[in-house]
Amino acid sequence: MKMRPGTQTGFLLCGKEWIDGEALEVRSPWDQGLVGRVTIATRADARQAVSHAVASMRRTRALPRWKRREILEDIAAALIEQKDRFAQLIVAEAGKPLRLARAEVDRAVLTFKTAAEEAARMGGESIPLDLTEGNEGRWGLVQRFPVGPVLAITPFNFPLNLVAHKAAPALAAGCPLILKPAPQTPFTALALGEVILKAGWPEEALAVLPLSNANTAWLAEKEDRIKLVSFTGSAKVGWELKARSGRKRVLLELGGNAALIVHGDWPDLDDAAERTTHAAFGYAGQSCISVQRVFVQKTIFQTFLWKVVECAAKIVSGDPSLEATDAGPLIRLSDAERVEAWVKEAIDHGAKLIAGGERHGSVITPVILTATKPGMKVRDEEVFGPVVTIEPYEDFEEALAEVNHSRYGLQAGLLTRDAGRILTAYRELEVGALIVGDTPTWRLDPMPYGGVKDSGLGREGLRSAIEEMTEPRMLVMAGIS
Repeated sequence: MKMRPGTQTGFLLCGKEWIDGEALEVRSPWDQGLVGRVTIATRADARQAVSHAVASMRRTRALPRWKRREILEDIAAALIEQKDRFAQLIVAEAGKPLRLARAEVDRAVLTFKTAAEEAARMGGESIPLDLTEGNEGRWGLVQRFPVGPVLAITPFNFPLNLVAHKAAPALAAGCPLILKPAPQTPFTALALGEVILKAGWPEEALAVLPLSNANTAWLAEKEDRIKLVSFTGSAKVGWELKARSGRKRVLLELGGNAALIVHGDWPDLDDAAERTTHAAFGYAGQSCISVQRVFVQKTIFQTFLWKVVECAAKIVSGDPSLEATDAGPLIRLSDAERVEAWVKEAIDHGAKLIAGGERHGSVITPVILTATKPGMKVRDEEVFGPVVTIEPYEDFEEALAEVNHSRYGLQAGLLTRDAGRILTAYRELEVGALIVGDTPTWRLDPMPYGGVKDSGLGREGLRSAIEEMTEPRMLVMAGIS
């Protein structure tokens, strides 16, 4: 794929770029300039991709571990070599600030490297079966086998690394992959698809298809030859997709309104405020684990609040192509208008605007609110924008209850030095992960990652995803000498 601004790029199917067909314009979230045009795949294309995926299963399943590892290592090496190219693609179509785009490429490299290691050590288990009289000489073996073709549906906000989180475990497991990228960010996924094929993955075992929402839903619902659907995106779309996917396995990594508790015994409030600020406003809050709700012990509330205000004033919002930028535009003007409306609604119902909230096109200056209440969208829903609410609490149990007062449960952060409080929070908080000593925005790609309640189903992270994309098969041996 040799993409130039304004040119049309085809989708990838069976190792070829298919350009003929209806095209989708992709525009920069920053200045609405034309990034390029991409050919939209049809339902017939999708059906053909599934047929190729099914036909390729015997080949991908038989790929030896050393070969899968080699392919994954070669992909990682290519990403290192093409770091600037991928970073520029991410800036252009996602509006992600350049420094964060480079960091995303680094994360994708780690994702593929870790998958290569997991492919090498994905083993089985020998089970003794001579446990009762008459079963002498019997023994068992359990190995994991690829579940079959995987449909991966990815969002705009991490157009490389969240694609990698589906592609890398699929390759490690030996599963053919059909990838449907977000309509706002198809070019990064298509470029990664080329890298995967060049590394030696079978051509018929990979398709990168920009599809309409209707045809994606049809593929998940009607195409029974797909064995697993992996979706990252909004809770509403994810749960609807699961309801329509029948007997297929479904992995959902959905949204959140991540909370941070700051207790009075935390020794360094300057560092805590700085971490909170970047976790709330970096990339304009467009991460499912961006800090959205902060609960601070009353004795330090005012001090912490104003330290965050000071840090937020230093956040650089604007052109994502500039090295200094921390927060670029929201992905669409309609999203910026929605965030602006939610903030106004909260203020109209009694919330206090401490700082920020000015909108210039799709860019919103960092918003700090307090005196919010349950029932306000900025507190109950996933804002997915540069908004943080900061509220005081009297006792620790009250803070835990406030965190749990949410339909989401992805990650939470806790700043305290008390071991008892840490263990209580670990036991009581309804989240997929508790991050102690940092914000809930911290994530290392190899770790199991996912949530509870409306935040999802199953776990990503390389080993966890490989297990989801494989199934155990038992071999019983009797009377063989």
